[in-house]
Amino acid sequence: MSERGALRARLDRLVREVVKFGAVGGAGLLVNLLVFNLVRHVTELPVVRASVLATVVAIAFNYLGFRYFTYRDRDKSRRTKELTLFLLFSVAGLVIENGVLYTATYGFGWDTPLQSNVFKFLGIGVATLFRFWSYRSWVFRALPAEIGTTASPRVHGSDAAVDLEDLDAAADRGPGPKTGRGAAGRDAERAQRHRIRR
Repeated sequence: MSERGALRARLDRLVREVVKFGAVGGAGLLVNLLVFNLVRHVTELPVVRASVLATVVAIAFNYLGFRYFTYRDRDKSRRTKELTLFLLFSVAGLVIENGVLYTATYGFGWDTPLQSNVFKFLGIGVATLFRFWSYRSWVFRALPAEIGTTASPRVHGSDAAVDLEDLDAAADRGPGPKTGRGAAGRDAERAQRHRIRR
């Protein structure tokens, strides 16, 4: 594939990702605003606390949407780490989102229902940019790309993802023209790979 074709393919993938992220984010925005207004209408919670509660509900909704729709083809082998990072970046987004509302409400006294919704919406917009960058970069990691047709360890970031099936298949094909390894060499390689795996 030419360099121009590769660039176009990457751009197409990014556009599809942005559309899927936007679909989940749009649904999450509705959940966030609905819960926010419902809590404000039926309880006496202060505006920022109501907003934080709504954001937490939206975060749970968004995780399901991102994991099973937007990023369903991403690496699923690190689910605990993924969820931990998702919560960490979501809390940072929560602070950004509600920081805008807090500043408007307590810094400028803009606390009518309309003003609260406007600044809640603005806060969500700013936080969404941060979330898009952090989720795609750190949480829902892309699977490492295949490197040629030879069997080799595939590394992405700090996580080495070794495809043991490819390595086993290469070992079963027998020794290459330069290595001269026999069955004993292949057995030793397999034992070493299984130690790495553990």
